[in-house]
Amino acid sequence: GELDNGTTFSVVTATNDSQTDLTSGYISIATPSFGSFLFGNHSGAAHYKYDEEVPTAYEQLSDPSDNLMPANKVGDFMDNNHVMYTSPTLEMMGASMTLRVGYAPQASDGNVNDGGQQTYSGTYGSGQEAGLTIAYEGLTLGFYGAERENNRTSAAGVDAVRDEFNGVWYAKYSFGPVSIGYSEFYIDSGVTGSAAATDSPKTLRTAHGLYEGHQMGIAFNVNENMSISYTESEETYDAQDHESTAVADVDQEIDAIQFAYSMGGMSIKAYQMDVTNPAFDEDADDSKVTEIALGLAF
Repeated sequence: GELDNGTTFSVVTATNDSQTDLTSGYISIATPSFGSFLFGNHSGAAHYKYDEEVPTAYEQLSDPSDNLMPANKVGDFMDNNHVMYTSPTLEMMGASMTLRVGYAPQASDGNVNDGGQQTYSGTYGSGQEAGLTIAYEGLTLGFYGAERENNRTSAAGVDAVRDEFNGVWYAKYSFGPVSIGYSEFYIDSGVTGSAAATDSPKTLRTAHGLYEGHQMGIAFNVNENMSISYTESEETYDAQDHESTAVADVDQEIDAIQFAYSMGGMSIKAYQMDVTNPAFDEDADDSKVTEIALGLAF
């Protein structure tokens, strides 16, 4: 709807397939000159605007399984009964800038049904996030950081010594039919305890250590109907334990080739992704994921 002063609003609710539970919902209010506000649950906190922001012809690298991709999990704990403010786009010396800030009273990434209240968490407290996007001609830069209170204890019963911090930045540049991009991320869950061995899978925000890495990609619009892209990612589980012989840093690598073609009401999109050391487990078999999607519009 729209008010007389130009303010617009929308209310969205999404349920699961059986329509028994709410999967996401939000209220969005956009003012003519003071920016916009979003109040929601699993509905798009600021981190969605910054993670995995490299050009692709079809999907992000986390599409087969986002649980294996720390790059896709940066700041996702903010997506729970949160409020987000997006500033008006500011113009300065030919560049445009947009600021996004968010707050969640309990940043546990839980799901709440309509009219429900989030169950108290003794592990996590409140969370804050902030992101800045700068665009100048064909160049786009993004910077994002999020922090939440970490009240968990280690197996020995010792309080975690630090709150969780996630951060990411990216740069994308488009010239003619070509787009290139690069992104780096960092996740410190603030978890204390023993580091996980190299031959065992790692669970994000459970395994002791840090996660960091980068993605880079290039996309080419062959013509108005067809585009192709290549993307690669290298993510590192940093054990933060350099004295143990059984524990060491582990790299997870992903390479993807993607294709998209449309003709009238028909579209064909596909990707092939190769994953080395999935779940940061050196003993895990490499995997290959292929997806082909056909779309028809009548």
